Amino acid sequence: MSTIREELEKIEIETLSKYATLSVNSLGRDKKEKECDLRTVFQRDRDRIIHCKSFRRLKHKTQVFLIPEGDHYRTRLTHTLEVSQIARTIAKSLRLNEDLTEAIALGHDLGHTPFGHAGEYVLNELMPGGFEHCAQSVRIVEKLERNGQGLNLTKEVRDGILNHRTSGSPKTMEGKVVRVSDKIAYVNHDIDDAISAKILKESDIPREVTEVIGSSVRTRIDFLIKDIVYTSYDKNDILMSKKVNVALKKLRAWLFENLYNNNNKKNIAKTEEKKAQHVVAKLYNHYIKYIDELPIEYKNLIKNGEKEEQVVGDYISGMTDDFAIYKFNELYVPVGWKIR
Repeated sequence: MSTIREELEKIEIETLSKYATLSVNSLGRDKKEKECDLRTVFQRDRDRIIHCKSFRRLKHKTQVFLIPEGDHYRTRLTHTLEVSQIARTIAKSLRLNEDLTEAIALGHDLGHTPFGHAGEYVLNELMPGGFEHCAQSVRIVEKLERNGQGLNLTKEVRDGILNHRTSGSPKTMEGKVVRVSDKIAYVNHDIDDAISAKILKESDIPREVTEVIGSSVRTRIDFLIKDIVYTSYDKNDILMSKKVNVALKKLRAWLFENLYNNNNKKNIAKTEEKKAQHVVAKLYNHYIKYIDELPIEYKNLIKNGEKEEQVVGDYISGMTDDFAIYKFNELYVPVGWKIR
């Protein structure tokens, strides 16, 4: 009698596109494991990511807005969930492997630093060899989770995580879906948050963009997803129509100029970045000097041959915004005392 997993694998073979990555064709894991009776390999990867500590910490890590007053601004976790939903819609419409797509999407930002790209910039400057969150995400699932054991994910999921940036080149169609879904998500939800913060107005966006892909967050996301699906249907690549691709690039460039790299006083998303970068730099330099103050699991990594600078970077990049501020205060801000 076949297992439920084998029945699911059979359904994939019968129903998915010829360009989809089938679970039975996975390149596998670095460490051999007994197969699950219920779940395919990519379903197991998705579940491992959802249950890991690094995933839970994303809820307290900055997306764009540092420590905003309000509950409705995106965090790194809500960004991840929005990427996952967009990617799943595209994958399902193209009859790709939705489980693989979801696993990549949920794991793609596990390695992000506290304070978003501001924190990443500092660690990249300080660490020998630099720092990139996509590579750190892979390091987390391969090495850091489960007290140094890693999650032992499939090669396809790790490839998609590593290559999710615009410059990446994923080997699977599902990885390509996540790469473009990440861009669709952050471009639109960052505009939404900036409008809520009264930094931008919808009418500020160039008309040459809105006339092509829409004049609201909702309509743009819907339009971009449909354009990708119809342009990519029955093709061995994830594509946009030329006109839409140009408009999205213009929108992204406009956002970099007017939000991400704009340091005027009105842009409250940027006003605290220098302080945040100072916190990250002070913490990194402190733990490089006082290695013995690292938590035991990180000291064990050094004992097992990992470089001190890398392990300190692991510890700092894994911190949430709140925990980084807490450790900074603990180390550098004096507290009151009294004689008892």
